Amino acid sequence: MDAQSIIAKRIAGELRAGMLVNLGIGIPTMVANFVPTGITVFFQSENGLIGTGPIPEEGMAHPTLTDAGGRPVTALPGASTFDSAMSFAFIRGGHVDMTVLGALQVDAHGLLANWMIPGKMVPGMGGAMDLVTGAKRVIVAMQHTAKGKPKIVNRCTLPLTSVRPVDLVVSEMAVIGFPDGQATLLELGPGVSVEQVIAATEAKLAIPDNVEEMRL
Repeated sequence: MDAQSIIAKRIAGELRAGMLVNLGIGIPTMVANFVPTGITVFFQSENGLIGTGPIPEEGMAHPTLTDAGGRPVTALPGASTFDSAMSFAFIRGGHVDMTVLGALQVDAHGLLANWMIPGKMVPGMGGAMDLVTGAKRVIVAMQHTAKGKPKIVNRCTLPLTSVRPVDLVVSEMAVIGFPDGQATLLELGPGVSVEQVIAATEAKLAIPDNVEEMRL
């Protein structure tokens, strides 16, 4: 299984029946492909859709049915569309049970930077700031390093998305939580050792006595 699929499948294990879940752009959209059998989850795209399904098969994309990043999605039977004002009312009103977002950096206390790199053109912050602030649970889906450099750092050098810390980071190497504001290694990726995670992580990790392998 490739790194992105490992991340998406592990996060899908956090889904519970009846949840309203927002999926960000990139790896988070893949979570919809791994929903556990027998549960119904309502996926929201902040551009105005509840009821998004798996990524469409080749040739089956519809030009007007997209996620917030403009990429094709499917709509399940019973899906609902609405305007941005209603969409952000769900988010800001605390009605989204979980959001899954990508990240550029996450610091040792769980603070997230994911919306811009200074000096590079960006279309805008999207819904990230609202989602991190308004969702009941925030999960980051990202590969552990970028070009060999750690993405879990002591302190974010990029602009923060929110002053609220995230709840969980899932990479292909590890699951990391932040109990009491301390980055803590909870699970290891398939075939990954504790030493490998430490070497690929700038932030100091709390390491429990027993760290289980990721549940996939």
